[in-house]
Amino acid sequence: MPYSPPSRTPSGPRRRTLLASAAGAALLAGCSAGADSGDDGPSASARARARAARDSRVLLARYDAVLAAHPALTDRLRPLRAQVAAHAAAFEDGAKPSPAASRSSAAPAPVPAAEKDAVTQLAAAERALADRRAKELLQVPGELARLLASVAAAGAAHAYLLTEVAR
Repeated sequence: MPYSPPSRTPSGPRRRTLLASAAGAALLAGCSAGADSGDDGPSASARARARAARDSRVLLARYDAVLAAHPALTDRLRPLRAQVAAHAAAFEDGAKPSPAASRSSAAPAPVPAAEKDAVTQLAAAERALADRRAKELLQVPGELARLLASVAAAGAAHAYLLTEVAR
């Protein structure tokens, strides 16, 4: 009995149709996650964005303090610092940072004398901020949640890389 090859047109839905349906469902779920939360929705979102920008600026100040105390780490820390600065700018995009908020940010923790300890402290700060952002993203609407998730993931990666530098 001769072998007959399968027909070129598969039965059932096409792969593209399934992928498009899955993508559409994910978009709808993402858009409806932060549905109207009353009158305080935009202001809560604006407060979360301002807090995230402030946290990024504080972390940026930590990087600057470590770099000032340990210039030998410049080549290793400069790319991570640049990303933290970009995160702060992304959170501030479209919103005017208040001068009071930038002045009221607390001074960074003192930098340890040993490079290894300074980098370990920086890794702990990145990890703590990434964890806080990962929790907060569940309480903010769509685009801001995606931005927080992305920045939290970057922060977790920074913490890992800093931990490797400290070894």
